[in-house]
Amino acid sequence: MQTAVKAKAKPRHTKKAIRESLSMGALALPGVILLLIFNYLPMFGIVIAFKRYVPLKGIWGSDWCGFENFKFFFTSQDAVRTIRNTMCYNLAWMAIGTVASVGLALMFYHLRSRRALKFYNTTIMFPKFLSTVILAFLAEIFLHPRFGLLNTIRSHLGMKTPDWYAVASVWPFVLTIVQLWATVGMASVIYYASLMSLDEGLLEAARLDGANRWQQIWHVMIPHLTPIIIIQNMLNIGNLFTGDFGLFYQVPKNSGILYPTTDIINTFTFRALQSGDLSRSAAVGLAQSVAGLIMVLVSNAIIKKISPDDAVF
Repeated sequence: MQTAVKAKAKPRHTKKAIRESLSMGALALPGVILLLIFNYLPMFGIVIAFKRYVPLKGIWGSDWCGFENFKFFFTSQDAVRTIRNTMCYNLAWMAIGTVASVGLALMFYHLRSRRALKFYNTTIMFPKFLSTVILAFLAEIFLHPRFGLLNTIRSHLGMKTPDWYAVASVWPFVLTIVQLWATVGMASVIYYASLMSLDEGLLEAARLDGANRWQQIWHVMIPHLTPIIIIQNMLNIGNLFTGDFGLFYQVPKNSGILYPTTDIINTFTFRALQSGDLSRSAAVGLAQSVAGLIMVLVSNAIIKKISPDDAVF
């Protein structure tokens, strides 16, 4: 008898689950449609990477050339420089950005004035919404060879006033400062939101056990943030072979003398597009995407071996 009742109750539960799934699916439907239209439907264009694309012939009418477009990039004299710059910048920014954003989030958590918290959050998030063109102008305010603030100060101190747009060695520091200023605020808000879900009882228990402020941060707060840190960095690892084109093109003003430290794969691809060679730029873009996918899969597999609970999938 009980078995029969359970058998009758199961369809009701199934229907309820289906109704709930349909309602959630309806909410997600617009995002899914946009994703299909702008991310998946255009993917047939990757065949351009394997062709000598001629616009007059069209995509399907152009001749196949196999992997010649890929060979062009990986055997060019710019390949080592652009790949090195792209990877080194991203790895450095992942490490520095994580430390800076987590540090800001911890400071916000311990800030008791709500008015000050709103002011600081708004201030550090504001640069994220600025165009890279505006960031380039702001950087020029400091770096202009004649009227820049930095050279003005150096001139008053009797120091040399170099043309910073011709000194390649300083640009890793300049780009890092601009990148952090523009992005660390939004990342810190994500970590701060995670800290708001932290059980205060854990901190109280740590205080009762004699833990000081730094010990509470290291043994309670950082472990609480670890899953978010892993997810954020896995997303960044997927972009390890790509970069912010606007940052590397607009801020250094596309100065050829700065290419040793400012040229990345994206700017190289843009120059290929300017020359009208769509096939080679498509090949470079496809190689970036495949490399990013491999890096995400490998990093997730490593995390799953070390800490299965923190793996993304």
